[in-house]
Amino acid sequence: MTHKTAILFVTVFLLATTSHVYAQASSKKPNIIFILADDLGYGDLGCYGSTAIQTPNIDALAKKGIRFTDFYSGSTVCAPSRASLMTGQHTGHLTIRGNGEVPLPAADSVLPQYLHKSGYVNGMVGKWGLGQANTTGQPAYKGWDFFSGLLHHVEGHYQLPDSAWQLQSGTPAKVKIPGNKYSNEWFKDEAIRFIEQQQQQPFFLYLSFTLPHAELNVPQAFLQPYLHPDGSSKFEEEVPQRSNQHYGYQQYPKAAYAAMVSQMDYYIGEVVATLKKLHIEDETIIIFTSDNGTHAEGGRTRKDVAAMQSSGPLRGIKRDLYEGGIRVPFVVSWKNKIAAGTNSASMGAFWDVVPTLCAIAGATPTAAVDGVSLLPSLLGKTQPPRDCLYWEFYEGGFKQAIRKDNWKAIRFFKGTGPIKTELYDLTTDIGEQHNIAAQHTALVKQLELLMDREHTTAAHPLFQIK
Repeated sequence: MTHKTAILFVTVFLLATTSHVYAQASSKKPNIIFILADDLGYGDLGCYGSTAIQTPNIDALAKKGIRFTDFYSGSTVCAPSRASLMTGQHTGHLTIRGNGEVPLPAADSVLPQYLHKSGYVNGMVGKWGLGQANTTGQPAYKGWDFFSGLLHHVEGHYQLPDSAWQLQSGTPAKVKIPGNKYSNEWFKDEAIRFIEQQQQQPFFLYLSFTLPHAELNVPQAFLQPYLHPDGSSKFEEEVPQRSNQHYGYQQYPKAAYAAMVSQMDYYIGEVVATLKKLHIEDETIIIFTSDNGTHAEGGRTRKDVAAMQSSGPLRGIKRDLYEGGIRVPFVVSWKNKIAAGTNSASMGAFWDVVPTLCAIAGATPTAAVDGVSLLPSLLGKTQPPRDCLYWEFYEGGFKQAIRKDNWKAIRFFKGTGPIKTELYDLTTDIGEQHNIAAQHTALVKQLELLMDREHTTAAHPLFQIK
């Protein structure tokens, strides 16, 4: 073999090998990171109009990807919202329809179980809230290969717990959080550890922060940007949270809330930096949203919510079925697939996540789902029209809500019977200030019939109308 022939042979071999490796890399299923905030309002991010809170890393995801303006959580409180996210069902069909320690039953199949069958390794970090250690809903029974976090909702109420849970041989075991870290810093560290372990294969990471849920306890480094040089809050008329409450003392509830959102944003930046360091950012989908609307807890009041415009132009907060309780930010970054800086007004909700991610991963849900795939919207294609979105909620009296096109109806009950239905036209009244039910009685009746259709009697007595 001549020298020139040898060079040509080596060149062809390298080109063929490189092409094969590239083909393998390009055909690899994308990693999926789903990041969930806890009680973050629709207006709490810079990319959704906030001027009060600094969120540069989430804003950067929106600039690189797509921002949905009409996306909704599964419910207006934690447990049913997360159950909707995992099962692909809305609250008219869910097992878990309100807060309370009701576990997912063995019969309920969930997203990580579907992704398992498509070759994904599944890691969950943060608040689970869908089954404690000795129940049918514990993480290992629901498709999680890796879990570091909190099982019980109340565990997630506090920012400095001394312990949490990890899967050990398929069983949740209590572990000490090292170094007196705030829980969410540890969640971020565990998320990075999982990514580093699984970087060579498709993975699904569910990173479920307990920020900015009360208690309003935040590291000083994140609070400092919201304080004047003299140590006072940059937000006027701060009313301290008293001691000896369920949540502890906080001198500056507004500043602390803002700091907690920025704390979460900083940790998200560290996760993205890890993807860049490992050269897997381009093959990873990052999704960010919140489990419901903003809260008025831990010393935070509805006046504080209004002053900070946490619900943006929307009416209501957590526990309301008005838009401020259920409409949430939804940002998706997927390089080379989603056009940068895209905005979408497609209606979507948590129960769409299962069919959407299954479509991306090549998986198939084996149980009935209420959602539809939002993949057309993500890819800039026409999203097929949908019939309606539906919610129901039990605290403070049974309530139902439905959105059909731009009509929004909320029906209120006293005992087992309905007492009134409100109607809003979101095209002209996104803040739900003008109830026009009396002017559209036929439409109200139509929407009430849809509510009747979407509601099934809950299996668990805690969620039955009484």
